Amino acid sequence: MRARGMTYDTGFVVHGQVSRERLDPAVVRRELTVIRDDLHCNAVQIIGGDPDRLELAAEAAAGLGLEVWFSPYPLELDREQILALFRDCAERAERLRRQGAAVVFVAGVELSVMNPGFLPGDSPEERVGHLMGRPERRAGAIRELGTRVNAFLRDAVAAVRERFGGRLTYASIQFEQVDWTPFDIVTYELLRSAEIAGRFREAVRVLARGPKPLAVTGFGTAAYRGAGDRGGRVLDVVEYDPQTKAPVRLNGVYERDEPGQAAYLSELLEIFETEGVDSAFVFLFALPGYPHRPDGDPRDDLDRAGLGIVKLLEGRRGRTYPDMDWEPKAAFTAVAQRYRR
Repeated sequence: MRARGMTYDTGFVVHGQVSRERLDPAVVRRELTVIRDDLHCNAVQIIGGDPDRLELAAEAAAGLGLEVWFSPYPLELDREQILALFRDCAERAERLRRQGAAVVFVAGVELSVMNPGFLPGDSPEERVGHLMGRPERRAGAIRELGTRVNAFLRDAVAAVRERFGGRLTYASIQFEQVDWTPFDIVTYELLRSAEIAGRFREAVRVLARGPKPLAVTGFGTAAYRGAGDRGGRVLDVVEYDPQTKAPVRLNGVYERDEPGQAAYLSELLEIFETEGVDSAFVFLFALPGYPHRPDGDPRDDLDRAGLGIVKLLEGRRGRTYPDMDWEPKAAFTAVAQRYRR
């Protein structure tokens, strides 16, 4: 693969609430240095909903010589709010590109599921349920969704192209039926589940045969037994606060399985490498809100459901990196070994 990537979260923003409480510039640079030097990445996808935070992390990554995928991540925004976010971020990404950095602009992620206006429903779960709930109407609903998504993406591309002169992509779900004509890179969020495991490699091979470079984002799993079989349903084991939507605890006892998470990522990276994928971005380095709690009730150990390749510690530093408040999981080593090859 040309780009061996990691996804770095600067904080998801939903209704004004930010998932990552603090973003210390020194910590950001340190973590991105670990991503470059110890995980052997040469690219990083910077995601989040705050343009200032995205720019801060993107500048740090560029300063370390990493290819930057500047990726604003709209959540529960309307059409005009999304376009305003893209315009702001496109100007910031262009400033960075003109300073000599390698920058790819990602015009959103799974927009139809993560935001209103494309599908009925007040949450991602309701929107997906509406689309998939009636098999006899599914094909027609997907066609209609593709029309709406592509109409919006045409406006988004125009807004970004006015401000950004580098390569452009969009992180899509396959059922969005994206017209890739105005984009430079084809990007899919690909998750392997038990239901599609037997045909996953061939599907990647087919996608990689297209006329434009193929990137894969959004792939990852959690560190509990059987998580990799669930695909996109991996977080269904989490109970959330009904008001804040913050994770509270797991809904049952799930056996911790760091080797399983590591094997899943290693297997997918091997597939992407051998089947012609241009760029891959593991999801993700760390996921705030899912701390590792090894003592007490195992249902409180939210890290078992966390998709990060490091486990976040509470009130203490790690052993491997004594200046950081996290500790690598087995998946960290697996990704490093795969990328080092």
